[in-house]
Amino acid sequence: MIAIVDYGMGNLRSVEKGFERFGFDVRVTDNPDDIKSTDKLVLPGVGAFNDAMDGLRQRKLIGPIVDFISSGRPFLGICLGLQLLFSKGYEDGEHAGLNIIPGKVVRFNFSGNGTKEKLKIPHMGWNQIVFRKDANPILKNVPHDAYMYFVHSYYVCPEDKDIIATETEYGAYFTSMIWHKNIFATQFHPEKSQQCGLTMLENFGNL
Repeated sequence: MIAIVDYGMGNLRSVEKGFERFGFDVRVTDNPDDIKSTDKLVLPGVGAFNDAMDGLRQRKLIGPIVDFISSGRPFLGICLGLQLLFSKGYEDGEHAGLNIIPGKVVRFNFSGNGTKEKLKIPHMGWNQIVFRKDANPILKNVPHDAYMYFVHSYYVCPEDKDIIATETEYGAYFTSMIWHKNIFATQFHPEKSQQCGLTMLENFGNL
């Protein structure tokens, strides 16, 4: 069973359909008991950091998610589901995240990193990922220069650089995927990234 967390935000159906394509048993749920008992867990999301944390809090899902990840079972975060893993997010103020991954979530600041070109925010559309770690099981059969689909204005800054699985260039290089033990999380949307993204979902389902 693959459980997809429903906390009131994000395109859950597209993620569900991505897994169903390969015949996986998948359920969209906001029931804490489903999260506790599932084999694999997916935390998707599109929207504001603090609104998402409020949604998780109201549904009493924070504890079950943290416990699930601590159990060592496979976890996949997508877009906002990556960002929520971090200690703090700086969207409309400073807000506490799940604090599973030490680090912060910040807005693109092109003048701050010396980029002269005026790039659009949000970063939206197709962009390449660059592998920073080998042997990532959910990137099996995905090309090292694959294009993935992004929609975001904020990106993660992990304190431990060794967990960075891929980076992507947009004004400067930013972390587009992390991998730490049983935690896999992407800034891009595998479910919207055609064959390369669907291959990732299949790989995760087969873990």
